[in-house]
Amino acid sequence: MTTEQYREQSKSSHFENRWHRAVFAALTTTALVLIFVLNPDAALVYATNMFGALRTPGEPAFIAGHRGDRAHFPENTLPALQGVLDSDFDFVETDIQLTADGVPVLFHDLTIERTTNGEGLVSDFTLAEIKTLDAGSWYSSEFATVQVPTLDEFLEIFQSSKKKAMLELKGIWTEDQVRIVTSLIYARGVQDRVIFEGFDFETLEALQKAAPVFPRVLIQRYLPTDPVALANRFGAIAILTSPASLVDDPGAVEAMHEAGLGIILYTLNKKQTWSDALELGVDGIITDKPSSLDKWIAENAPGT
Repeated sequence: MTTEQYREQSKSSHFENRWHRAVFAALTTTALVLIFVLNPDAALVYATNMFGALRTPGEPAFIAGHRGDRAHFPENTLPALQGVLDSDFDFVETDIQLTADGVPVLFHDLTIERTTNGEGLVSDFTLAEIKTLDAGSWYSSEFATVQVPTLDEFLEIFQSSKKKAMLELKGIWTEDQVRIVTSLIYARGVQDRVIFEGFDFETLEALQKAAPVFPRVLIQRYLPTDPVALANRFGAIAILTSPASLVDDPGAVEAMHEAGLGIILYTLNKKQTWSDALELGVDGIITDKPSSLDKWIAENAPGT
């Protein structure tokens, strides 16, 4: 076989594989949509499969590593995310933004100063420019060569794990932008292990329309008067909120659970807040210290 023939064969195989993945994704989406239409309770079943049965007071909540394991690695980098994937934790949690050329990357702040050696908005940089940044030295010189990862780079290492992911779409997203993310998720075949999160109502509406079969979690720093109604408005399976919300409204957990919805708290890093959260019966805890929380739960709430 000549070099030219090899290149043509490789090109043909590449496009054939992409076509097969696209067909698989389309068929999977169609099947799931039909399930949800024909059986409205399927959403609740799917939610239960994602983070287990709703908790009762004193029962251990699931643990999500906030931006990976940021206690031991620079946040939202592949080492931090791999740290969670190699652990016994349930979920890895991370943030997604789009570069100027429309590539999803994992980054929390809207600007890049805090965790890289650059300046400006994430959305003003192309992927090539983002990849020139040092995303690890701020944490330790040991991570000086660490870059800002793309979503697909994360999905590649996530694909071989058995973990679940909570992906927060930062800011306002359109339906077309949401589809950029879901196409990568389908291509990696991990659509049954992903939950989307969002603060912005426009983004949650875009998720409802562009990714209806994916579980959604609504983030609200402070709970509204009727959290159940708000969650139902966006078809969310849970609300992610702050501990302060439950201090102001301790009955919110019971109300959400009675409606078949979950309550998750962020970002809890102290033993007292962990203890308070378990006493309230919250379903999940997002923490910067997943290793410490995992050990604490094993000692204080055995039987997991």
